[in-house]
Amino acid sequence: MKIDLSGTTAVITGSTGGIGLAIARGLAGAGASVVVNGRTQEKADAAAAAILKTVPGAKARGIGADVSTAEGCAALAAAVPDADILINNAGIFEPKDFFEISDADWTRFFEVNVMSGVRLSRAYMPGMLKRNWGRIVFISSESGLNIPREMIHYGVTKTAQLGVSRGLAELTKGSNVTVNAVLPGPTMSEGVETFVKDLAKQSGQSVDDAASQFVKQHRGTSLIQRFATVDEIANMVVYVSSREASVTNGAALRAEGGIIQTIA
Repeated sequence: MKIDLSGTTAVITGSTGGIGLAIARGLAGAGASVVVNGRTQEKADAAAAAILKTVPGAKARGIGADVSTAEGCAALAAAVPDADILINNAGIFEPKDFFEISDADWTRFFEVNVMSGVRLSRAYMPGMLKRNWGRIVFISSESGLNIPREMIHYGVTKTAQLGVSRGLAELTKGSNVTVNAVLPGPTMSEGVETFVKDLAKQSGQSVDDAASQFVKQHRGTSLIQRFATVDEIANMVVYVSSREASVTNGAALRAEGGIIQTIA
């Protein structure tokens, strides 16, 4: 299958590194003109430059905007008034004991992980419906189905993303616009790599051993028994963003290595 997204504009939030950058790189490789987003213009420009350097013929530009705020979402939408593809990737995670999670923490997680996608979908989806083509993808997590005891607030926001995604899909009935969610499992992004390095330091293990131990201890049902790479997640997102994924709508697509032990 040759995915061709030439002539489309894709906005990817939180894409200066990790899964977001890999998605932007993958969409650029498929011909989309990508908008890389980060909290600062400097980081967004650097990530866009990296894509231009590594992807032949790529079209990429950076927009600095903090999408955890209403003002930041508005600024991004003003800078890029129309998009054919919106990837709601911006997100945060933090292992924390439930009894130490403050109201402020809960609010912060909802603003970043949930409301950024709500606000930007509200900004871009009407145009997609008017043009009768578009793709919105929420980057959720297997933690939205298996709420992790070590970060309940994170898991709850990922469940909320699934609800928003499915609800928005209902608004696309009869059109060529789709809204889906992708559920990664443990993925070796920069943030997770830092987390694993801290675990390795605390336990006196190598980074590889700490990573393997984490999967076995905290995601023991994993069938691949390892962390995914960011590019493996991006491959799923690029597909569901494509014209070829025309009948995939309102879905929660797993890219979590078989952790979830259900058949549907």
